[in-house]
Amino acid sequence: MKRSARSLLCGLLMMAAPALAQPDAGPESGIIIGTVIDAQSRQPVPGVVVSAASPNLQGEQTVVTDAQGNYRIPQLPPGVYTLRFEKEAYRPYARGDIRLRPKRTIRLNVELLPESLGKVVEITGAPPTLDVGSTSTGVAVDQEFIKRIAVASPGGRGGAARAYESLAESKPAAQVDTYGVSINGATSPENGYVVDGLSARDPAFGINGAPEAGAAAVHMPSAPARASGRTAPPKGGSFFDMYFQGYGVNPTVTTEEERVSTFSVDTDTASYTVTRAFLERGVLPDEQAVRVEEFVNSFDYGYAAEPDAPFSVHVEGFPSPVRKGYQVVHLGVKAREVSRAQRKPSHLVFVIDVSGSMDLENRLGLVKRALRLLVEELDERDRVSIVVYGSEARQVLGPTSATRKQVLLEAIDGLRSEGSTNAQAGLELGYTLAAKHLQKGGINRVILCSDGVANNGITDADGIWARVKDFAARGITLSTVGFGMGNYNDVLMERLSHVGEGHYAYVDRLEEARRIFVQNLTGTLQVVAKDVKLQVEFDPKAVARYRLIGYENRLLTKEQFSDDKVDAGEVGAGHAVTALYEVKLREPAATFGTLRIRYKAPEGGDSKLMEKPLPSSLLRPAYGRAAPPTRLSYVAAAFAEKLRGSYWVRPLSYEGLLSLWEEIGQPLKGRADVVELGDLIRKAHALDRREDRFEPFAPVSAMDFDRVPTLP
Repeated sequence: MKRSARSLLCGLLMMAAPALAQPDAGPESGIIIGTVIDAQSRQPVPGVVVSAASPNLQGEQTVVTDAQGNYRIPQLPPGVYTLRFEKEAYRPYARGDIRLRPKRTIRLNVELLPESLGKVVEITGAPPTLDVGSTSTGVAVDQEFIKRIAVASPGGRGGAARAYESLAESKPAAQVDTYGVSINGATSPENGYVVDGLSARDPAFGINGAPEAGAAAVHMPSAPARASGRTAPPKGGSFFDMYFQGYGVNPTVTTEEERVSTFSVDTDTASYTVTRAFLERGVLPDEQAVRVEEFVNSFDYGYAAEPDAPFSVHVEGFPSPVRKGYQVVHLGVKAREVSRAQRKPSHLVFVIDVSGSMDLENRLGLVKRALRLLVEELDERDRVSIVVYGSEARQVLGPTSATRKQVLLEAIDGLRSEGSTNAQAGLELGYTLAAKHLQKGGINRVILCSDGVANNGITDADGIWARVKDFAARGITLSTVGFGMGNYNDVLMERLSHVGEGHYAYVDRLEEARRIFVQNLTGTLQVVAKDVKLQVEFDPKAVARYRLIGYENRLLTKEQFSDDKVDAGEVGAGHAVTALYEVKLREPAATFGTLRIRYKAPEGGDSKLMEKPLPSSLLRPAYGRAAPPTRLSYVAAAFAEKLRGSYWVRPLSYEGLLSLWEEIGQPLKGRADVVELGDLIRKAHALDRREDRFEPFAPVSAMDFDRVPTLP
């Protein structure tokens, strides 16, 4: 059953382009291709996360193997590479010393062994040298490509085609021992195995058979259920309680009434990942689970950082494809970069929920896998402590140098589920440990890994508020990382991170853990600006009305912008914050407003102020004339607006939204996360059977684009 669940999740992934484009690779760039197979069954393995790293590469290139186990990593600058191969249920494998020459394509084929066998096998001799040819644009590896090479080769089946097709006959060339992860199952109240919050006995989940007709549809919760923030189950399904809190939809404001819009920055991404987890399980997310800003901020828009400035600002606009008479204004703010070598030393205290509700493969099992990834990225500057809590809290590991990886990995592998959920005890012990071993001048971070359920001790964020806030003021911040579907408390996890001056992420699969703990490690850990507030003052002569899309639970008053006693969001090194406005213009003007950024240094003190004018020349004449990143931000926001039932996107059908996604433009549209966004829109389209609650008294055909009608 566990294997079936993994196969279901991994099978949803398609071959994807690298997550980070390398525009500077130039005409000398090369390609690494290959195939991953199961060492036992000799069958291709889809859904393997393949990452390429090199001193010549900015960040990492990450792709996922397709249904045939193929992967392709293009646009790689020449150099020496290390490739890593990871997939749940298999032992991770890394291969270094892969030398890529200019304009060349090389192949690296590997076998992966199931984790229960304790070994990983690589089948291609060292170093990989198969040269598909000289190219600066790359070769698409598919069956037609193989056939073309086979026809061109002597005998019709030699060369590259033979190397590709002979995988099943190849012998292991190397073996590497790695550490395993013990995963314990759980039973549901109905005595059926629970996979991610759904009973595996339920055909609506899709493991034991095809879904029943209508099984994937989400039915609106009853009034009491919606008030408590619980999601409704799929028809015939058994979703356990999910706790969310909605904050409404921002109104359209006239500049005569208020020309200033102020909000705290938010770099969280959990809402988008939670939504992805819902959709990939064939369930439409609860409307209250959708926070637009977290959809928008889940994507990298490629903002360039200004080396001598705390923030760089990026502005562009275009006529709204949905709201007649309005412009969509895209505001991007990127914090300064900090290299890995410049990152401050850290003491990371992991507070891990090991209660009974975490006793699932995609909860505690995934926590352990995520921590293993992180440990491999830390170095001699870093120390790690581990606290666990069930009915009680206990210290598993005191401050330990990250160079003692064997000790850390053994402690992680030894984590087991136990007891009920005393979040209060876990956090208090974690903070005590962090305070006792404070890293002066460094990073002091408590990282809570949990499903957010707390049924013993203090059970809500308000009860822990004062303690968390006090420690944050002393420089010990709190980040929360959520795991699991069903019995998941999004409200608690989000609020704790806000009070603790950290950020909130949700991990639904190993690839997301890699993004948080590997690719974005420095930004995840090192804060470069705290209490960051954004304010836009619109010129009433140029702007009649405006609406901020999202950030409903981050809104501030005009007076709070200049009040240094008011807490706001933190921004990590290289992190970006993007916001979108809908703006109705009056008459042409050189500028239509001013953007202000107020922030403090990481160590606190008085705030500083940046101001940037918003020139009207940055408003493009059409959606298609805006830059691809600007278009992507709008598609992400519009998708979130549709999912949460916003009045303002009623004229936009899913077909229309997909059309806008199609027009994002290359190469951005081919990036793995953007491809996935298109897939999620299609999934939502297939699932969304909600009726337009405004239509009976405010038909779309007669829609007022300035005001929301009052519900009868």
